[in-house]
Amino acid sequence: MITKQKFLTVIKEYLLLTLACFVFAMAWEGFMIPSGMSAGGMMGLSTVIQYATGGLIPAQYTYVVINVLLILIAMWFMGIGFGFKTIYCIIVSTIFMGIVGNLEFLHCVEGQFFYVKDRLLVPLIAGSLEALSIGIIIRNGGSTGGTDIIALMINKFWPVSLSTAFVILDLVIVTLILFLPGKIFTDMVYGIVEIVAFSILVDVVVSGQKGSSQILVFSDKYQEIADHIINDMGRGVTVLKAQGWYTKSDKNLLLILIGRQELPSLMKKIKQVDAKAFMSVSPTNNVYGEGFDEIKVGIDKKKLRKYDD
Repeated sequence: MITKQKFLTVIKEYLLLTLACFVFAMAWEGFMIPSGMSAGGMMGLSTVIQYATGGLIPAQYTYVVINVLLILIAMWFMGIGFGFKTIYCIIVSTIFMGIVGNLEFLHCVEGQFFYVKDRLLVPLIAGSLEALSIGIIIRNGGSTGGTDIIALMINKFWPVSLSTAFVILDLVIVTLILFLPGKIFTDMVYGIVEIVAFSILVDVVVSGQKGSSQILVFSDKYQEIADHIINDMGRGVTVLKAQGWYTKSDKNLLLILIGRQELPSLMKKIKQVDAKAFMSVSPTNNVYGEGFDEIKVGIDKKKLRKYDD
Protein backbone atom coordinates (compact mmCIF):
# COMPACT_ATOMS: atom_id res chain seq x y z
CA MET A 1 0.00 0.00 0.00
CA ILE A 2 1.53 3.29 -1.11
CA THR A 3 1.01 6.04 1.42
CA LYS A 4 0.22 9.60 0.41
CA GLN A 5 3.58 10.78 1.77
CA LYS A 6 5.50 8.19 -0.22
CA PHE A 7 3.52 9.02 -3.36
CA LEU A 8 4.30 12.72 -3.00
CA THR A 9 7.97 11.90 -2.40
CA VAL A 10 8.13 9.86 -5.61
CA ILE A 11 6.41 12.65 -7.56
CA LYS A 12 8.88 15.19 -6.16
CA GLU A 13 11.85 12.99 -7.11
CA TYR A 14 10.68 12.57 -10.69
CA LEU A 15 9.94 16.26 -11.05
CA LEU A 16 13.50 17.01 -9.91
CA LEU A 17 14.88 14.35 -12.25
CA THR A 18 12.92 15.82 -15.16
CA LEU A 19 14.13 19.34 -14.40
CA ALA A 20 17.70 18.09 -14.07
CA CYS A 21 17.46 16.31 -17.44
CA PHE A 22 16.37 19.59 -19.05
CA VAL A 23 19.32 21.41 -17.45
CA PHE A 24 21.62 18.67 -18.75
CA ALA A 25 20.20 19.13 -22.25
CA MET A 26 20.68 22.90 -22.01
CA ALA A 27 24.33 22.47 -21.05
CA TRP A 28 25.03 20.60 -24.26
CA GLU A 29 22.41 21.49 -26.87
CA GLY A 30 22.02 25.04 -25.58
CA PHE A 31 25.65 26.02 -24.99
CA MET A 32 28.36 23.54 -26.02
CA ILE A 33 27.11 22.27 -29.39
CA PRO A 34 25.91 25.65 -30.79
CA SER A 35 29.36 27.01 -29.90
CA GLY A 36 31.08 24.15 -31.71
CA MET A 37 32.63 22.90 -28.47
CA SER A 38 33.09 19.48 -26.98
CA ALA A 39 34.23 18.17 -23.62
CA GLY A 40 34.41 14.81 -21.91
CA GLY A 41 31.92 12.09 -21.19
CA MET A 42 29.75 10.19 -23.61
CA MET A 43 28.12 13.45 -24.65
CA GLY A 44 31.57 14.76 -25.50
CA LEU A 45 32.19 11.68 -27.61
CA SER A 46 28.76 12.07 -29.20
CA THR A 47 29.44 15.69 -30.14
CA VAL A 48 32.77 14.72 -31.71
CA ILE A 49 30.91 12.17 -33.85
CA GLN A 50 28.32 14.83 -34.77
CA TYR A 51 31.04 17.27 -35.83
CA ALA A 52 32.97 14.56 -37.70
CA THR A 53 29.87 13.57 -39.72
CA GLY A 54 28.89 17.15 -40.45
CA GLY A 55 25.73 16.80 -38.35
CA LEU A 56 24.62 13.64 -40.17
CA ILE A 57 24.57 11.74 -36.86
CA PRO A 58 23.10 14.02 -34.16
CA ALA A 59 24.68 13.76 -30.71
CA GLN A 60 21.49 12.58 -29.01
CA TYR A 61 21.28 9.48 -31.23
CA THR A 62 24.85 8.44 -30.52
CA TYR A 63 24.23 9.18 -26.85
CA VAL A 64 21.34 6.69 -26.71
CA VAL A 65 23.21 3.94 -28.56
CA ILE A 66 26.31 4.26 -26.35
CA ASN A 67 24.22 4.22 -23.19
CA VAL A 68 22.35 1.08 -24.23
CA LEU A 69 25.67 -0.68 -24.89
CA LEU A 70 27.17 0.50 -21.58
CA ILE A 71 24.14 -0.60 -19.59
CA LEU A 72 24.24 -4.06 -21.18
CA ILE A 73 27.98 -4.36 -20.49
CA ALA A 74 27.59 -3.22 -16.88
CA MET A 75 24.72 -5.61 -16.23
CA TRP A 76 26.30 -8.57 -18.02
CA PHE A 77 29.94 -8.38 -16.91
CA MET A 78 29.81 -6.35 -13.69
CA GLY A 79 26.46 -7.35 -12.27
CA ILE A 80 25.48 -3.73 -11.78
CA GLY A 81 21.74 -3.25 -11.78
CA PHE A 82 20.05 -0.14 -13.12
CA GLY A 83 16.66 0.94 -11.90
CA PHE A 84 13.88 2.69 -13.72
CA LYS A 85 15.22 6.10 -12.73
CA THR A 86 18.39 5.64 -14.75
CA ILE A 87 16.46 4.48 -17.81
CA TYR A 88 14.03 7.37 -17.29
CA CYS A 89 16.84 9.95 -17.11
CA ILE A 90 18.52 8.63 -20.25
CA ILE A 91 15.27 8.70 -22.23
CA VAL A 92 14.11 12.09 -20.93
CA SER A 93 17.56 13.65 -21.45
CA THR A 94 17.58 12.41 -25.04
CA ILE A 95 14.09 13.83 -25.65
CA PHE A 96 15.07 17.20 -24.16
CA MET A 97 18.26 17.29 -26.25
CA GLY A 98 16.16 16.84 -29.37
CA ILE A 99 13.76 19.60 -28.27
CA VAL A 100 16.45 22.09 -27.19
CA GLY A 101 18.47 21.32 -30.32
CA ASN A 102 15.54 22.43 -32.50
CA LEU A 103 14.72 25.59 -30.52
CA GLU A 104 17.18 28.24 -31.61
CA PHE A 105 16.04 30.77 -29.01
CA LEU A 106 17.55 28.45 -26.36
CA HIS A 107 20.93 28.40 -28.09
CA CYS A 108 24.04 30.33 -27.17
CA VAL A 109 24.27 32.06 -30.53
CA GLU A 110 24.47 35.71 -31.50
CA GLY A 111 21.10 37.44 -31.49
CA GLN A 112 19.54 35.06 -28.94
CA PHE A 113 18.93 35.58 -25.23
CA PHE A 114 21.53 33.03 -24.07
CA TYR A 115 24.30 34.37 -26.30
CA VAL A 116 27.59 34.79 -24.45
CA LYS A 117 30.14 37.01 -26.18
CA ASP A 118 33.14 35.76 -24.22
CA ARG A 119 33.69 32.19 -25.47
CA LEU A 120 35.59 31.20 -22.33
CA LEU A 121 32.41 31.66 -20.31
CA VAL A 122 30.53 29.12 -22.45
CA PRO A 123 32.27 25.99 -21.07
CA LEU A 124 32.15 27.45 -17.55
CA ILE A 125 28.39 27.89 -17.81
CA ALA A 126 27.93 24.50 -19.45
CA GLY A 127 30.10 22.74 -16.87
CA SER A 128 28.17 24.37 -14.03
CA LEU A 129 24.83 23.39 -15.54
CA GLU A 130 25.97 19.82 -16.15
CA ALA A 131 27.30 19.50 -12.59
CA LEU A 132 24.02 20.81 -11.19
CA SER A 133 22.00 18.40 -13.29
CA ILE A 134 24.17 15.33 -12.60
CA GLY A 135 24.32 16.17 -8.89
CA ILE A 136 20.53 16.42 -8.60
CA ILE A 137 20.06 13.22 -10.57
CA ILE A 138 22.53 11.25 -8.43
CA ARG A 139 21.01 12.60 -5.21
CA ASN A 140 17.63 11.34 -6.34
CA GLY A 141 18.87 7.87 -7.25
CA GLY A 142 19.26 8.26 -11.01
CA SER A 143 21.96 8.56 -13.62
CA THR A 144 22.26 10.02 -17.10
CA GLY A 145 24.38 7.09 -18.18
CA GLY A 146 27.58 7.50 -20.15
CA THR A 147 30.62 8.06 -17.96
CA ASP A 148 28.28 7.88 -14.95
CA ILE A 149 27.96 4.16 -15.68
CA ILE A 150 31.70 3.72 -16.27
CA ALA A 151 32.42 5.63 -13.05
CA LEU A 152 30.05 3.32 -11.17
CA MET A 153 31.86 0.30 -12.60
CA ILE A 154 35.23 1.75 -11.51
CA ASN A 155 33.85 2.70 -8.10
CA LYS A 156 32.59 -0.88 -7.62
CA PHE A 157 36.15 -2.10 -7.07
CA TRP A 158 38.31 0.96 -6.40
CA PRO A 159 37.86 3.76 -3.83
CA VAL A 160 37.78 6.49 -6.48
CA SER A 161 35.56 9.53 -5.97
CA LEU A 162 33.00 10.47 -8.59
CA SER A 163 34.91 13.57 -9.65
CA THR A 164 38.20 11.66 -10.04
CA ALA A 165 36.59 8.94 -12.16
CA PHE A 166 34.86 11.54 -14.31
CA VAL A 167 38.06 13.54 -14.87
CA ILE A 168 40.18 10.54 -15.89
CA LEU A 169 37.60 9.41 -18.42
CA ASP A 170 36.84 12.90 -19.65
CA LEU A 171 40.46 13.87 -20.28
CA VAL A 172 40.82 10.86 -22.58
CA ILE A 173 37.70 11.80 -24.54
CA VAL A 174 38.31 15.55 -24.75
CA THR A 175 41.52 15.07 -26.75
CA LEU A 176 39.55 13.43 -29.58
CA ILE A 177 38.45 16.84 -30.87
CA LEU A 178 42.05 17.46 -32.00
CA PHE A 179 41.58 14.80 -34.69
CA LEU A 180 38.82 16.81 -36.39
CA PRO A 181 39.65 19.09 -39.32
CA GLY A 182 39.73 22.77 -38.38
CA LYS A 183 39.96 22.13 -34.64
CA ILE A 184 42.94 23.43 -32.74
CA PHE A 185 44.46 23.21 -29.27
CA THR A 186 42.22 26.05 -28.06
CA ASP A 187 39.15 23.89 -28.74
CA MET A 188 40.54 21.19 -26.47
CA VAL A 189 41.24 23.79 -23.79
CA TYR A 190 37.59 24.86 -23.85
CA GLY A 191 36.66 21.24 -23.23
CA ILE A 192 39.08 21.01 -20.31
CA VAL A 193 37.58 24.17 -18.81
CA GLU A 194 34.14 22.53 -18.96
CA ILE A 195 35.51 19.38 -17.32
CA VAL A 196 37.18 21.34 -14.50
CA ALA A 197 34.04 23.36 -13.78
CA PHE A 198 31.97 20.18 -13.77
CA SER A 199 34.34 18.12 -11.59
CA ILE A 200 34.66 20.85 -8.96
CA LEU A 201 30.93 21.46 -8.64
CA VAL A 202 29.52 17.93 -8.98
CA ASP A 203 30.94 16.76 -5.64
CA VAL A 204 29.62 19.94 -4.00
CA VAL A 205 26.09 19.17 -5.17
CA VAL A 206 26.29 15.47 -4.34
CA SER A 207 28.01 15.91 -0.97
CA GLY A 208 25.11 18.01 0.23
CA GLN A 209 23.57 14.63 0.93
CA LYS A 210 26.51 12.22 1.07
CA GLY A 211 29.22 14.27 2.76
CA SER A 212 30.09 13.46 6.35
CA SER A 213 31.16 15.39 9.41
CA GLN A 214 33.45 14.48 12.27
CA ILE A 215 32.44 16.04 15.57
CA LEU A 216 34.23 16.29 18.90
CA VAL A 217 31.96 17.18 21.81
CA PHE A 218 33.12 18.26 25.27
CA SER A 219 30.21 18.17 27.73
CA ASP A 220 29.49 17.11 31.30
CA LYS A 221 26.21 15.71 29.95
CA TYR A 222 27.96 13.46 27.47
CA GLN A 223 25.88 10.41 28.48
CA GLU A 224 22.57 12.02 27.48
CA ILE A 225 24.06 13.19 24.19
CA ALA A 226 25.55 9.76 23.47
CA ASP A 227 22.25 8.02 24.25
CA HIS A 228 20.45 10.35 21.81
CA ILE A 229 22.94 9.54 19.05
CA ILE A 230 22.63 5.78 19.62
CA ASN A 231 18.91 5.48 20.29
CA ASP A 232 17.33 8.31 18.29
CA MET A 233 19.75 8.82 15.40
CA GLY A 234 20.87 5.24 14.93
CA ARG A 235 24.50 6.32 14.75
CA GLY A 236 27.58 5.21 16.66
CA VAL A 237 29.57 7.29 19.09
CA THR A 238 32.91 6.76 20.82
CA VAL A 239 33.75 8.03 24.30
CA LEU A 240 37.38 9.05 24.64
CA LYS A 241 39.18 9.73 27.88
CA ALA A 242 40.82 13.15 28.00
CA GLN A 243 42.37 15.50 30.53
CA GLY A 244 41.92 19.23 30.77
CA TRP A 245 45.47 20.49 31.19
CA TYR A 246 44.47 23.73 32.87
CA THR A 247 42.32 22.06 35.54
CA LYS A 248 44.17 18.70 35.43
CA SER A 249 40.74 17.04 35.67
CA ASP A 250 39.61 14.02 33.65
CA LYS A 251 37.06 14.59 30.90
CA ASN A 252 34.97 12.43 28.61
CA LEU A 253 35.13 13.40 24.95
CA LEU A 254 32.60 12.24 22.36
CA LEU A 255 33.85 11.36 18.87
CA ILE A 256 30.99 11.30 16.35
CA LEU A 257 30.83 10.62 12.61
CA ILE A 258 27.52 11.47 10.95
CA GLY A 259 26.13 12.42 7.56
CA ARG A 260 26.33 16.12 6.82
CA GLN A 261 22.56 16.36 6.48
CA GLU A 262 22.21 15.09 10.07
CA LEU A 263 24.48 17.76 11.52
CA PRO A 264 21.90 20.55 12.09
CA SER A 265 19.54 18.34 14.10
CA LEU A 266 22.38 16.97 16.23
CA MET A 267 23.74 20.44 16.99
CA LYS A 268 20.26 21.56 17.99
CA LYS A 269 19.94 18.60 20.35
CA ILE A 270 23.35 19.20 21.91
CA LYS A 271 22.41 22.84 22.48
CA GLN A 272 19.20 21.75 24.21
CA VAL A 273 20.99 19.24 26.44
CA ASP A 274 23.98 21.40 27.34
CA ALA A 275 24.09 25.03 26.29
CA LYS A 276 27.71 25.22 27.49
CA ALA A 277 28.92 22.24 25.44
CA PHE A 278 32.07 22.77 23.40
CA MET A 279 32.04 21.33 19.86
CA SER A 280 34.53 21.00 17.05
CA VAL A 281 33.06 20.16 13.62
CA SER A 282 35.21 19.08 10.67
CA PRO A 283 33.90 18.15 7.21
CA THR A 284 35.11 14.84 5.81
CA ASN A 285 34.36 13.24 2.46
CA ASN A 286 35.93 9.82 2.98
CA VAL A 287 34.34 7.76 5.73
CA TYR A 288 34.31 4.00 5.22
CA GLY A 289 32.56 1.36 7.30
CA GLU A 290 29.11 0.36 8.46
CA GLY A 291 26.59 3.14 7.90
CA PHE A 292 28.86 4.98 5.48
CA ASP A 293 30.70 4.07 2.27
CA GLU A 294 31.90 0.57 1.55
CA ILE A 295 35.64 0.04 1.29
CA LYS A 296 36.30 -0.89 -2.34
CA VAL A 297 39.67 -2.13 -3.53
CA GLY A 298 40.81 -3.96 -6.59
CA ILE A 299 40.91 -7.57 -5.42
CA ASP A 300 41.92 -10.44 -7.64
CA LYS A 301 38.91 -12.70 -7.23
CA LYS A 302 40.84 -15.75 -8.48
CA LYS A 303 43.43 -15.29 -5.72
CA LEU A 304 40.66 -14.72 -3.20
CA ARG A 305 39.03 -18.05 -4.14
CA LYS A 306 42.43 -19.72 -3.90
CA TYR A 307 42.85 -18.50 -0.32
CA ASP A 308 39.32 -19.55 0.53
CA ASP A 309 40.08 -23.08 -0.70
